[in-house]
Amino acid sequence: MFLYLSKLLPLLFYPLGFACISLFLALLLLGRKPRISALLISFSLILLFVTSNAWISRLFMRTLEWQNLRTVELPTADAIVVLGGATKSAFRPRPGVDLAEQGDRVIYAAQLYRQQKAPVIILSGGRIDWGGGGTPESTDMAMILTSLGIPKKAIIEEPDSLNTYQNAVNTRKIVVEKGIKRVLLITSAMHMPRSLLIFKKQGMDVIPAPTDFLVSEGEMQELGATPKAAILNLIPNTSNLHEFTLAQKEYLGMLIYRLRGWL
Repeated sequence: MFLYLSKLLPLLFYPLGFACISLFLALLLLGRKPRISALLISFSLILLFVTSNAWISRLFMRTLEWQNLRTVELPTADAIVVLGGATKSAFRPRPGVDLAEQGDRVIYAAQLYRQQKAPVIILSGGRIDWGGGGTPESTDMAMILTSLGIPKKAIIEEPDSLNTYQNAVNTRKIVVEKGIKRVLLITSAMHMPRSLLIFKKQGMDVIPAPTDFLVSEGEMQELGATPKAAILNLIPNTSNLHEFTLAQKEYLGMLIYRLRGWL
């Protein structure tokens, strides 16, 4: 039940959901209290405008993504841990398992393995039944890694985790069982701050290896590169709204996880 509510309730507090609630209330109050209704409509428009322009969206995302930038070469470790969320199940008409937007996690794991940063790759991720079902994400990621030439003997699957906390708890069991001392943690850059705190809370020696950056120095420079670019980046865009929401989701997740004692 907690898992379901954790996915459902925050939707009401994200910009789009909050604006919809505000507009619905404005509609109900339109005849009786037109002034309040007008204020609610204005609030909704301002909220959507602010959260869907590139200036605000990228600056907000950067506060998360740039927390674990490395200035030195990534060290070696005993294992590479890859968190789920990187694949789409092999349902028709897909020809096989597809990489999601976060699929950089799997590619980066293969690259680090080939660079001999660690001899083992631990894939952590299950599949929520009411989310469409299918094979566990760990199995999907393993299929992609083996297709890239990573040997099966170097892959350990953890198919039971349904959120980041379970990723950490279940990975710790494998780490303890295998005598693994230090791990390289791979997840999306935006997701890394919360993931790192949770894994460290479980007592693991973790080195962050973020990937899937949505904001680079190039994107930041482009914002105000020219007066035309500066104006265009103020125009509302659904992709900016989506990315703002992703960042808000991470901060909300940190708050909820801290209240539950998971951080």
